[in-house]
Amino acid sequence: MAANAAAAYPVVMTHYHVLETKLGFAAIAWNEAGVTRFNLPGPKDVATNRLGGATPAEPSPHIVAIVEQAQRYFAGERIDFDAIGLDLSAVDPFRRSIYEALRKVGFGSTVTYGELAKRVGASQPQAAQDVGVAMARNPVPLIIPCHRVLAAGGKLGGFSAPGRTETKERMLALEGVFIGGQPRLL
Repeated sequence: MAANAAAAYPVVMTHYHVLETKLGFAAIAWNEAGVTRFNLPGPKDVATNRLGGATPAEPSPHIVAIVEQAQRYFAGERIDFDAIGLDLSAVDPFRRSIYEALRKVGFGSTVTYGELAKRVGASQPQAAQDVGVAMARNPVPLIIPCHRVLAAGGKLGGFSAPGRTETKERMLALEGVFIGGQPRLL
């Protein structure tokens, strides 16, 4: 996405909260319309990266419920995040369509970049790469489960969250998905 296109879709966040999980510190940001950001677990000093001008706040009961779901997920519980309301108004329509399709990929399931591109009707030669760019720019990973998107042939592919592909592999393992068919230690 060009820099001027990013300016056309400003991210509106009003509040954020840092939470501790079994895999590290994460952060959630929200406004009146829904969740705007979720930063995956990592070191405490990077939990609030990419939150823009959001201010720390005590979460409402609704946000507390999402925080608790995220904590339970990272503790190994099967959690479904598809009912969580998001504010993706700052995201361009093509990426929103990718994210909407990805939210339908359930716990323990995976999809390839190419297959996800087909699901949104993208048939250009670079469509899988466009999906990869959308995954790297996903504002709410976990809730929009970009860890479930694999490269062709079921290979792990990339991951831009703290911990990189090791985090992706751990999240997939929490869901019973093991790349190469071999369980890995969490």
